[in-house]
Amino acid sequence: KRIRLKENIELLYQLLDNGIQGYHFDLYVLSAAPTEVIQSALEGIIPADHIYGAEFRFNSSGEIDTIVRATAGYGKVAVLDQLQAALQIGPDHIVYVGDGSSDIHVMLHVNARDGFTIAAAETKHVAQIAKRTVVSTNALAVLVPVLEGIVGWPRPQIRQFFESYGFLIQEWDKVRTDWLTLRPASTDWPQATSVN
Repeated sequence: KRIRLKENIELLYQLLDNGIQGYHFDLYVLSAAPTEVIQSALEGIIPADHIYGAEFRFNSSGEIDTIVRATAGYGKVAVLDQLQAALQIGPDHIVYVGDGSSDIHVMLHVNARDGFTIAAAETKHVAQIAKRTVVSTNALAVLVPVLEGIVGWPRPQIRQFFESYGFLIQEWDKVRTDWLTLRPASTDWPQATSVN
């Protein structure tokens, strides 16, 4: 329960379920953390059967004996593929939101199959892969690329939608970020020459 969560995850779950007219999204959590930890943190917010994390088998002394499921890296791809088969949806109907290095493989997988990826942080490698990046402390912010890119709403309609739920979009800046590290090519600087 001491995991720091973004604000309004429960409302995000509700809005994705039935808050966007003509659309329904099933929200699942795929985490590299142990399932029990994530279920505890999201208890009463996201149903336990919508949460997938690392699973372990413990020995009689309570120590980890075996890893049953790893949900980091390619492990998330495997879980996502299982969910896709169980929900009987096409790969182009998958929206994946990630914020860390354990999301890189699954984002590449979703992008390659025409899904929609959103980076929920400016984590360098994830933001470069995702189709959109949203930085906010409020979980509802991930709705912006969904409403724009999937639902097809213009900005005024998105603002009105948020206001209908009591939220004012105070700032909405779209930027393209370039990460650069510059260093001298050598320690010997060439002499400037002039041609007459």
